Amino acid sequence: MKHLKKHLTFANVIACVALFVALGGSAYAVTAMLPKKSVKTKHLAQGVVTTTKLRNGAVTAAKIRNGAVTGAKIGDGAVDSTQLLDGGVRSVDLGGGVVTTGKLKDGAVTSDKLGSGAVTNSRLGSDSVGTGKIQDGAVTAAKLAPSFSAQLVKDVSYAEATSASNTDAAKTATATCPSGKKVIGGGARVVGTTTTVAITQSSPLSDVVAITAGPPSSWIASAAAIAAEANPWAVQAFVVCATF
Repeated sequence: MKHLKKHLTFANVIACVALFVALGGSAYAVTAMLPKKSVKTKHLAQGVVTTTKLRNGAVTAAKIRNGAVTGAKIGDGAVDSTQLLDGGVRSVDLGGGVVTTGKLKDGAVTSDKLGSGAVTNSRLGSDSVGTGKIQDGAVTAAKLAPSFSAQLVKDVSYAEATSASNTDAAKTATATCPSGKKVIGGGARVVGTTTTVAITQSSPLSDVVAITAGPPSSWIASAAAIAAEANPWAVQAFVVCATF
């Protein structure tokens, strides 16, 4: 320290101060001479402004011109769903084929995200809608074509009728559906212990009587003895009915 004081003169101190001002003064001078916003984009050399020179939040959406950020400038995985505003990406902003099946996570497309009429028959693959994918009660009469619905039967019921039981040579019985129902099937049988009686007719009533009011509502059955019969017997008709 004593050695330094021997060489510390007024002239040496002035020289050091002058050197310090000379070295630092240029930076001050440049800063003082440049007015605000005088450095524009055209004054910056290519690659001068790097990511590390930008403070957090410096580049906002308002500072990015339309079309400046293209797909080629976005790295893989740079934009995920947490960085998108609700409604930020609309269908009109997506090019054809951009959203593929592989880009949709399981369960991402739910029924409330589909527009009315969005899923048509032409967009369903073969066997894509199986019985296991249809909710109980989902297919109602209102959803069926009228031509198809007319072929379906509802409220199926059964009725029967039996003739008198005696030794007469021939008998007939007619089973009639409840009001509002029509025949969808029927049959006949012989009742009693006999081997000499045969069924001679078993058919809807319209087969023997002309009916113009639509499908028949009765079933007729007839039987007759093919030889003398000593035991009492009867013929029974039964009918299966339903509404259409």
